[in-house]
Amino acid sequence: MLIRARITQLLFGLLLITGALLTSARAQGVIVPGICDDCPRPPRPVQLPRSLPIKSIKLDTKIAAQVATTHVEQIFRNDTDAVLEGTYFFPVPETASVAEFAIWDGNRRLVGEVRSREEARRIYDEIVRRQRDPGLLEYAGKNLFQARIFPIPPHSDKKLELTYTQVLRAESGTVAYRYPLGTGHNLVEIGTVSGRVEIEGKDSLRNIYSPSHAIDVNRTRESTRANISFESAAGREPQDFQLFYTISNEDFGLSLLTHREPGKDGYFLLMISPKDNFNETEYAAKDVVFVLDTSGSMAEEGKMEKARAALLFGVKTLRPDDRFNVISFAGEEHLMANGLIAANDLGRTRGVEFVQGLRPSGGTNINDALLAALKQFDSSDRPKLLVFLTDGLPTVGETNVARIVENARNAHGRGVRLFTFGVGYDVNTALLDKLASENGGVPDYVEPKEDLEVKVSSFFAKVNYPVLTDLELDLGGVESDLVYPRELPDLFRGTQITLIGRYRNASEQHVRLRLTGKTNEQTRSFNYDNLSFPLDTDANDFLPRLWATRRVGWLMEQIRTNGEQKELVDEITDLGTRYGIVTPYTSYLALEQTAVTRDVNGAFAAGAVNGRRAPADQPTARRGVLGGIGGAGAGAPLPKAAAETVTVTGESAVRASKDARTKQESLRAEDDERMNVNVARKVADKTFYLRDGVWTDAEFKADAHLPETTLSFGTDAYFDALKREPKLADFFALGERVVVVYKGHVYRVNAATK
Repeated sequence: MLIRARITQLLFGLLLITGALLTSARAQGVIVPGICDDCPRPPRPVQLPRSLPIKSIKLDTKIAAQVATTHVEQIFRNDTDAVLEGTYFFPVPETASVAEFAIWDGNRRLVGEVRSREEARRIYDEIVRRQRDPGLLEYAGKNLFQARIFPIPPHSDKKLELTYTQVLRAESGTVAYRYPLGTGHNLVEIGTVSGRVEIEGKDSLRNIYSPSHAIDVNRTRESTRANISFESAAGREPQDFQLFYTISNEDFGLSLLTHREPGKDGYFLLMISPKDNFNETEYAAKDVVFVLDTSGSMAEEGKMEKARAALLFGVKTLRPDDRFNVISFAGEEHLMANGLIAANDLGRTRGVEFVQGLRPSGGTNINDALLAALKQFDSSDRPKLLVFLTDGLPTVGETNVARIVENARNAHGRGVRLFTFGVGYDVNTALLDKLASENGGVPDYVEPKEDLEVKVSSFFAKVNYPVLTDLELDLGGVESDLVYPRELPDLFRGTQITLIGRYRNASEQHVRLRLTGKTNEQTRSFNYDNLSFPLDTDANDFLPRLWATRRVGWLMEQIRTNGEQKELVDEITDLGTRYGIVTPYTSYLALEQTAVTRDVNGAFAAGAVNGRRAPADQPTARRGVLGGIGGAGAGAPLPKAAAETVTVTGESAVRASKDARTKQESLRAEDDERMNVNVARKVADKTFYLRDGVWTDAEFKADAHLPETTLSFGTDAYFDALKREPKLADFFALGERVVVVYKGHVYRVNAATK
């Protein structure tokens, strides 16, 4: 009888609020608490939290034939002295069906029924108006599961379980799964989060990708199954967990994701990955030249031993059809052979003996070693890799960086990809960055705290199995621009290419994409039909910020390799401000006491903290991560640090180069830990700054003369606007005073009158 009585106290309901579920929804299951009227009163008044904190979340999802069954376990904490009752809300995907909901009372698991949606709607509306809490608006416009939770004893945990099923949508052949982890606006405090997703399909799984979380992907021997896991520590603002994958038996699977707001440029992400089961004859035979700095400084800190071990790994893992040479250099270069030799057993043995005999001594003649290496390659169509490892600056022979770059440019053979590794901080990053970028490769750096052997060996392991080289992609008439990476890299076994850019077209296009590349000196082409570039889609709202991150990384590299130019700095500043990206010129995100933000007229000014203006004599920002100072607005003179010559050596230079490269290769638009959420917030694809107590959209310009609607928080007109444009709820949830630009219209929310 007791269990039955408890169950009758659980009022379950499915709240179907007007409007379809938005793919940009940012919300988590919450318990809005209240004091139990019939329970014993605590000895002193209780201050109720906005919602009960969540100690932990465990997610377990199984996806089969695009049907996902999600089981979530949430543990809430009541830290008050009172017995509480609460209303539980959970955003359920549009196509989902709740299979089971359970509440744990001690060691007993109590299961209940679904109640009327009309009652659930009434409860939600009453709570929103009574609480006057904008954070609850995250749940407006979404399908909500609602339940009454009672009792919640003082200083205790309350565990809830929810299971629901849904049919996943496929966009241009890419299946999307989303779990609502992101509260976005500190409505609820969340502890540890862990998740496991098991995918099973009839065909091979490709392009498994999460833009929101770092994931571990474990594949079974059958390419049709995969297990994905992730874990997030407490203390960081969570994001919705998003997962994408493609089902394809093609040699090279392709995924397409798009996002576009009406009247603006669209954004697209293309992912290309090879199948797992290439046979040995399908891998391209390659030519590799290893170049190792053996100057005297390599004797320090065991660098020579680690470099030798990494180089031995590279030589030993070459395939019999490959060709290679090894060059060491100090004051002058020493070649293992006069030309490329076959990487058969005899050739690899010769390479091992040469590497084992290397000893550090002398200066650093980068120019001659580089030219000698480039001369090794012939005019064949084989993939050509030049791996150049140094720990110093050019001190012997040609030492002028510009002339070294020019010499390499003149000697560059067709198709050679140059990969540079700088070891330690005493390297010229401008030289190594430019050599790599001009020769189709990538620069990398091994800091003193990093393991040289592990890092370089990992690179060798990746490039040892090229499956498609000299890639070209025809977008089938789609008008695109600012696509990154600017040059398509070669594709290796177990790797994936992610291409992100902007597009524009006057009508929705369904196109055929054509991928062309070479395998074993033979040209192959692959067609991908009926891919859509729509005019309007709210899906994948992470794409604009991800594109901006890559664009900023590319601009930073241009400054580092070609020198600082005002128009580049202005664009970095604008992108950093609009999308909340930490850069050398937007250090308002790296805060001490106050912030520097762009004001509503486009100029920069000292920002407000917790709604208050900073005193005029107070410092406004500290130096950014690369030495720049926030405050360089469009048309404004460069700040002093920005006008100085870019540092090319030392720890800061290495970190700057790595930061630029990380941005260019970014797969996730992550929030930077240095961002002060008291003055800057990210919502969907927008960034807001607190200006005079108003959360103001970075896109807002007072002189833009856009149509404007003014609303008062909590009024009928306010809720009517949310019904017409449900996505506004995500932005209005920031607070009672908000300015947002949406679909070419300005919405200004003022605090409710008392």
